[in-house]
Amino acid sequence: MNLAVFLDRDGVITRDPPHFAHRIDQLEIIPNSAEAIRILNENGFKVVVVSNQSGVARGYYLERDIGVFNQAMEKELKNKGAFIDAIYYCPHHPEGKIEKYRIDCDCRKPKPGMFKRAEKDLNLDLKQSFMVGDKLTDVGAGYNAGCKPILVLTGHGKDEFKKVDKMSIKPNYVSKDLYDSIKIITNRGDY
Repeated sequence: MNLAVFLDRDGVITRDPPHFAHRIDQLEIIPNSAEAIRILNENGFKVVVVSNQSGVARGYYLERDIGVFNQAMEKELKNKGAFIDAIYYCPHHPEGKIEKYRIDCDCRKPKPGMFKRAEKDLNLDLKQSFMVGDKLTDVGAGYNAGCKPILVLTGHGKDEFKKVDKMSIKPNYVSKDLYDSIKIITNRGDY
C-alpha cells in the first residue's frame, strides 16, 4: 500500500483570493509549496489534492473552470519539479443555487468521500497518511478518513488556529506552511 499526503488546494498550495479561486489570473503558488511537494515526491509519498469547490454549486463558476485552474497549477508545479498524483474536488453544497449540485454529498469535507475514492484509486494506507489543510474542515476530513491532520497557518490557518481549543477534533500537528510540515511528515528536521 502507498502512503499519501492529502493537500487542500486554496490556502495550502495556492493563495486563496477573497472570492473563490477559479481563474488562471488568480493562480499564485504559495512560496516553497512547490519545493515541499517535490520533496514529498522524492520521499515516495502520493500527493493528492482534495478541495471543496462550492463555487460551482453557488453558481460562481463552472466545473470546467476548476479543470483549467488545476491544469495551470499542475503545469506551474511541474516546471518547479513537483508532481500531483491525483486531484479530487467536491462541487456540491447543500444550500447551492444550482440544483444539480445542491446536495448533501459524502465528498464535501469534513466528510471523507474524496479520501475514500483516492484510497481505492491509488491503493493508499489512510492510517499512515497525512492531511494538510488551512481550515478546520480539512482537519476534520483528515480525522474522519483516518489520516493524521496537520493545520498550516497559511491561507485561513491563522484564524482557524484561534478556534482549535473550542473544537472536539484537533489537528495532530500545526505548522507554519506546507514546506514546514514536511519535517513532520518525513520525520526529518533537515529541510
